[in-house]
Amino acid sequence: MNELVYAFSSSVTDVETMLLVESIRIFGGSLSDCPVWLFTVKNKEEIPEDIITKLEKLDVDIVTFDLEPEIAKFPFIGHVYAANKAEEMAINKSKFLVYLGTNIIFVQEPKLFLLKEGTNLGYRPVHHTLIGSIYNQPMDKFWRIIYEKTNVTENMLFPMQTHVDGNILRPYINSGYLVVRPERRFLREWWKSYQLHYNDPEFEEFYNKDDFYLTFIHQAILSGVFLSYLKREESRELPFEYNYPINLFHETSEDFKPKRLNQLVTIRYYLEKIKSMDDFKQIPFEEPLRSWLSERIHK
Repeated sequence: MNELVYAFSSSVTDVETMLLVESIRIFGGSLSDCPVWLFTVKNKEEIPEDIITKLEKLDVDIVTFDLEPEIAKFPFIGHVYAANKAEEMAINKSKFLVYLGTNIIFVQEPKLFLLKEGTNLGYRPVHHTLIGSIYNQPMDKFWRIIYEKTNVTENMLFPMQTHVDGNILRPYINSGYLVVRPERRFLREWWKSYQLHYNDPEFEEFYNKDDFYLTFIHQAILSGVFLSYLKREESRELPFEYNYPINLFHETSEDFKPKRLNQLVTIRYYLEKIKSMDDFKQIPFEEPLRSWLSERIHK
């Protein structure tokens, strides 16, 4: 049985896909050789041969899945479906499944992905508050509906601090950074709940009011399932060094900035944000990461 498997959903041809996989293989330490599963709605005939060759050299398994065209239009639905599929595939094959967004780069070995006995989920809070629910303020209608639909009661709530703006929210976790024990079937519960509720008429007013609700409904439902499906002691909030959003470095208060970027374990980024030379020079990357990244994003 594998120690862990990395999995993510991707369009395959984007730059981020190759950056993620290469960084795992180069900077992942003792966990750099673990299997990598790439989930995509593209079949192999739609993927350029040179991309397939590169991925094969990096020992990446490409897993194709189908979604009905009508539901495939909904934001992140493929991401949630692939999470469920990856978890299902990992049962009896791997102790842990690490399910990621594609816009992640590994900086050093992610030792804490190997969760302690009795811990079934490792997670990070969201970066910004956005649609999150401030802990010491009355709960708004959107989150009341989320909690009703995911069977969350008041006694399940606890304070959680965002990664960048430092606000204290009701639990709101990042959907692109999840470490699970596959046999616990947490990601299956997320997919089941998402399927059931994402298109519910009760959410229509929020979708019409602000695109953020449409974009992040999958993450809100995930946070509800997190509270109702798992006991609190089954989960672990991973530390600051995991999933740090480098694209928000200049917007972050000094209290929430890393002193050295190479102390981080993984970084989150948006390519266009760090691609301009000015922004890239202002972010204090260190070697060997600086040269490695510069070569790849400034081709």
